[in-house]
Amino acid sequence: MDEQHGMGRVLIIDDEPQMCGLLTHLCGDLGLAAEAVQTLREGSRRAQHGSFDLVLLDVHMPDGVGLDLLPKIRAVPSHPEVIIITGMTSPDGAELAIKSGAWDYVEKGSPLEAFALPILRALEYRREKRAHRPEVIALNRDGIIGSSPRIRACLDQMAQAARSDLSVLMACETGTGKELFARAIHENSDRAEGPFVVVDCAAMPEHLAESVLFGHGQGAFTGAHRARTGLVAAADRGTLFLDEIGELPLSMQKTFLRVLQERRFRPVGTTQEIESDFRLIAATNRNLVRAVADGEFREDLLFRLQALAIELPPLRDRASDVPDIAGHHLRRICERYGISMKGHSPEFMGTLKAYDWPGNVRELVQAMEHAVAAAMDVATLYPHHLPTSIRVKLARAAFEREPADPSPQPPSPEIPEQLPPMQDFRAASVDICERQYLEHLLVRHGNRIEDACQVSGLSRSRLYGLLQKHCISRHG
Repeated sequence: MDEQHGMGRVLIIDDEPQMCGLLTHLCGDLGLAAEAVQTLREGSRRAQHGSFDLVLLDVHMPDGVGLDLLPKIRAVPSHPEVIIITGMTSPDGAELAIKSGAWDYVEKGSPLEAFALPILRALEYRREKRAHRPEVIALNRDGIIGSSPRIRACLDQMAQAARSDLSVLMACETGTGKELFARAIHENSDRAEGPFVVVDCAAMPEHLAESVLFGHGQGAFTGAHRARTGLVAAADRGTLFLDEIGELPLSMQKTFLRVLQERRFRPVGTTQEIESDFRLIAATNRNLVRAVADGEFREDLLFRLQALAIELPPLRDRASDVPDIAGHHLRRICERYGISMKGHSPEFMGTLKAYDWPGNVRELVQAMEHAVAAAMDVATLYPHHLPTSIRVKLARAAFEREPADPSPQPPSPEIPEQLPPMQDFRAASVDICERQYLEHLLVRHGNRIEDACQVSGLSRSRLYGLLQKHCISRHG
């Protein structure tokens, strides 16, 4: 635990004084030093400047949603563990907390004993982690640009994957850089000197899939004039990267599961088995859990694939990385063309940051290529140099934002005979409007959280927090 203070240090971020008192008292009984604050802003400041081992973080705070702060807290110099506390049950919130790196998730109504065990376990884990901290080695992240909380979390997972030989499954949208991450895991692992073999399952004809993966003997089928080594064998002592594994033919999935378990296979048209010591990294843009439910993917294969799971964020969820990514590729493109580094206007970068990049990093790189080619004879990039499709989409969005819907009108709060303070009346009015807006938002978008976030401009965690605050069920 904290070496300077000789005991675990805990930061409590909760807006309820009584809860702060109970948790502070509990920490004292556990032999821990606790400090409590009642706003996210103050909590962020204390976490940044204090050396805490553990943070107890409330979801509903007067100045925001605790889940939004979680990645920032995990990234402070002391890298504390985080336990989320909330007054309402929410499976979505629990899932988001765990995916954001929380150690655990506890309801406020639980007895204090329910807090004691995860607190002690988190600190025990932290103590063991420090005692067995591996030698710090610079991570080779060639081509992976950005320092947002989401990308830093992925880099931490990448480092964890590189230290083991477990299978890795990366879930991500197209264009997020999955091959870069897969290659980085390989190059930071003990297999870095071995081959890195890429297989695009989406581009592999079903009738040739077995031959492509496992090879074939001479005369195994019409046109097989000579024996051929498969890609699984080519990955021996290295890494096999199966891109778009969700497209692997169902007929091949059982066969590949056996190969994954035994690291042995038989090339098509032969009788002798071959061994291959490969490490598997797979990627998909499909929801494989849903594919299993639909009978399109084997559940046992999914279990084997996701020994380690990494969820790469889309570019719209790490917009703060856009300037760095654009600058990196601008330098690379100018070097390739042998031209001087180009500058850019503030409006150019503003346009890049305003766009939602449905094609992710790949689309951003293509946009920079287009801009440099269009501005070959000038020194400065302007929005005019970007692809027309991007400029048109942003222009239409500016004119097509939904106008205020005159019906239904937001209800006015009843004014009691005894007038309340202005601040209380304003808060009641905001609550009424917020609830009505959220209800209409979910109805209009069929309870689809992703669409609701895009229209409202709210993050997923902020939207979940507001739904909990107003007791709105998105399934109802």
